[in-house]
Amino acid sequence: MDFVGTLWTIVGAALILLMIADVFQTLLYPHGSGPVGRAIMRGFWLLSRELRGRGPFIAAPLAMAAVIAAWAALAAIGWALLYLPHLPDGFVFGAGVPQRGDFAEALYISLVTLSTVGFGEIVPAHPLLRLVAALQAVTGFGLLTATVTWILQTYPALNRRRALAHQLNLFKEAAGPDGLASLEPRHAAGLLESMAGSVAAVSIDLLAFHESYYFREVEQRGSLPATIAYAQQLSSQAQHSENPELQFAGRMLHAALEGLADVLRGRFGHAGTTSADVFDSYELHHRHRKSGPAE
Repeated sequence: MDFVGTLWTIVGAALILLMIADVFQTLLYPHGSGPVGRAIMRGFWLLSRELRGRGPFIAAPLAMAAVIAAWAALAAIGWALLYLPHLPDGFVFGAGVPQRGDFAEALYISLVTLSTVGFGEIVPAHPLLRLVAALQAVTGFGLLTATVTWILQTYPALNRRRALAHQLNLFKEAAGPDGLASLEPRHAAGLLESMAGSVAAVSIDLLAFHESYYFREVEQRGSLPATIAYAQQLSSQAQHSENPELQFAGRMLHAALEGLADVLRGRFGHAGTTSADVFDSYELHHRHRKSGPAE
């Protein structure tokens, strides 16, 4: 193999490793996200903030599709570069199939192998190339499974976030202007403790499913950024109550809210010295309040 062939092999292996690392960090590492997926999600997020109409609300699904396409492209191009130095001599061509040694031919072989279609008109002849092709087929099947798993994991996290937002809105409507004062203290304490658990679950979801942050809600009622401030009001009311159980529940909710603010501050760059400031920024960036000059 000459210098150019060695260079293509190194570049191809690097692309394959980048794809594997990105998929691993996004899907298997509990609190991580791959650099490729993170950059694409962030890029679509910034672009969507300039759009009007329904653009911001479909940006995240489109970004996930773009991430999956990027993984597939990295895999297809990476393996094509591995095959390229060995074309056409390293492959057996079927009758009537022209023997070509360009990148287009290598990419075709890579795509057919990655998708596990296996037409069989062009097959590797060298034992090492046959092993590489088999590994690519296994990777293609794994990539398909991984992307389906990623989608199926993300939407339950979104549903938990929406459920918390609806729970806060229902509580606000039922309690009225009196807030916690309209409820029996023991009952109110139980509701706040349940709410604290839901807030903690949302924090874990944002850490484990980084991409879920970039989904915006069409309706304000189901938007956590638009309703989380009310949870802070309930926490403050409970901590100033004279009932010990209600005070404890208020402290639990306060701790859960602080944890959520830390996640938003540390992972998504929301500025603010207090959790209230962080939640104001969270609401502003999700377009559920009017933006100020800073945006």
